[in-house]
Amino acid sequence: MILSDFDIKGYLASKKLVIDPLSDETIRENGVDLRIDDEIMRFNYTKDPVDLNDKATLDKIYQKEKVEKDFVLSPQERILVKIKEKIKMPPDLVGLCNVRSTFARLGIGIPPTIVDAGYEGNLTIMVIGGNIPVKISKDTRFLHLIISKTSSDVQNTYSGNYRGSTGVTGAKV
Repeated sequence: MILSDFDIKGYLASKKLVIDPLSDETIRENGVDLRIDDEIMRFNYTKDPVDLNDKATLDKIYQKEKVEKDFVLSPQERILVKIKEKIKMPPDLVGLCNVRSTFARLGIGIPPTIVDAGYEGNLTIMVIGGNIPVKISKDTRFLHLIISKTSSDVQNTYSGNYRGSTGVTGAKV
């Protein structure tokens, strides 16, 4: 079941669901809009294979950038972006992420992204550029988080590598 704005406000008021910072205008009909924060990571493209067992190799494929005002997403470019709001999901909710329709209409997309029950931290989202360059400003409402209720509390909530993330985060093994 997808939560309505009424249900989302109830979860937020009870503090079972935490989204911080949050303003009323970002709570939508059936989800919450989330904003681009001040960090992105661009990929350093290489022909050398990435060794998933070698952390040093993983660290070399990214170049972190601080976003003061805005950045340009180039055609077909893939980047990682930090989402401004810190999320804390309770054991009976999961989130489904989509780009807002304005960005989708510019050809920008994201891979299927789920916020697991029990996740806590700032999201890092992979963004895929369309066919034209697009300038994106910090604090722009970019992501739409649809929140869905599970049929019962999840017994084993998320405890993976990305729990507690506070900055833009690349692949971890």
